[in-house]
Amino acid sequence: MPNGSRPRSLPHRLLALATGNWLSRGYLAVFALSLLVMFLFPESGFAMSFLLLTAPLSFMSMVLPLGPGTEGGWAVEAGAIGFWAVWLLLCAFVNAAVLGALLTRSANAASPGSRALLPRGPGSPGSPGREGTDEARPASTRSRGIRALLAPAVDTWLARGYLAVVAASLGFFLVAAYLLPDPGFAGIWPIMTTAPLSVVAFLVASPVEWSSSLAWLSPLLFTAGAALSGLFNAVLLGRLARTLRAREVRPAA
Repeated sequence: MPNGSRPRSLPHRLLALATGNWLSRGYLAVFALSLLVMFLFPESGFAMSFLLLTAPLSFMSMVLPLGPGTEGGWAVEAGAIGFWAVWLLLCAFVNAAVLGALLTRSANAASPGSRALLPRGPGSPGSPGREGTDEARPASTRSRGIRALLAPAVDTWLARGYLAVVAASLGFFLVAAYLLPDPGFAGIWPIMTTAPLSVVAFLVASPVEWSSSLAWLSPLLFTAGAALSGLFNAVLLGRLARTLRAREVRPAA
């Protein structure tokens, strides 16, 4: 097989997506700036912004056995910090690849060549009888659009596996919030799995808990917000998986 048509490996495809357009490169630039802020202004409120920028994968470092604060000799501590730094960079590149895949998919969908390949049937633009069907079925068109928008969240194993983790974390949180006498920090799991937008859901649901008459509603509001955050992340992961699969199948020019 010629070198020009040989499929590239998964790391090469991820790297190409993470650096291949202005959106992914801009994200990496913001991430590098957040690291600079952490070193120059460690006491500021933005010192930990790099964790939100690399969420949700970066939040997994909280449960990993290695990372900052690992006790031991200097070799163990240096190895733990090095492992954490590599993991953080990997999280940043995965998120950059997700954004790169999103922009790549949008560009492909809007390209004139892709529209020229669409079949021209009775329901296609410019065909006879199109005007009548447009007004007759607006709700059906909207529902198809919503299904097409959410399809990446359920048609790839990566997105389905992620949604399973989100469902497990939300189920554990609801059981702890309503059935256990002391839920403790059960909410940390859905926050970690559906970050960064789950932070917004937490900020919206927290004030409701301060009202004694509506405190029971706070876990439901947070669960709904975290579920939407997880669905949004699953769509992005599904788009990434679709783009990687398309690049694997299509030979390089």
